[in-house]
Amino acid sequence: MNDHDIVKQVINGNENAFRFLVQKHQRLVWHVVWRMVGRPDEIEDICQDVFMKVYKNIPRFRNESKLSTWIASIAWNTCSDYLKKHKRDRLDLSETIPVKAELAMTDDSTWRTIHENDMKAVVRKSIDKLPLQYRTVLTLYHLEEFSYSEIEEITGMPEGTVKSYLNRARKQLKEILEHSLPGEAPVFHRMES
Repeated sequence: MNDHDIVKQVINGNENAFRFLVQKHQRLVWHVVWRMVGRPDEIEDICQDVFMKVYKNIPRFRNESKLSTWIASIAWNTCSDYLKKHKRDRLDLSETIPVKAELAMTDDSTWRTIHENDMKAVVRKSIDKLPLQYRTVLTLYHLEEFSYSEIEEITGMPEGTVKSYLNRARKQLKEILEHSLPGEAPVFHRMES
């Protein structure tokens, strides 16, 4: 089922279509909320708020952009409003959200798995040290694989600013990682979370 069909069915009151929409886009919304707000105790509530706004406003979706871009924009705006309202500092996520092991724990892979998990924790902790705008652009580009123009649409930042923030985010992250991981040269490319 394509996005256009999903939107039509949701507008027509099909609850299963909305459930499908949520399942399809929940990872995206969770990433945006997690990177912007960073409070594990509030992420679920904010994600629910995002999807409530999606449901309420879906008749206004005009298919001029991808559905995922429109939903990410709602997530961005919901988080921005939340942060303005609550003015709280983000939590250090590296200490509150466990890193998932992606390799099976066998005798041969145990040390490699531990090293990879440690590296992921260092990278996540380093990303959390970036300013909000930088970590958001970095997440949208590298983890969610949005284009510059899509990030512009989501955040409202001009495309040139998106590129500039992404470049600065990479430089700052590289400096942080070089300090945290002496001898390891960070390489930036689109990656899976």
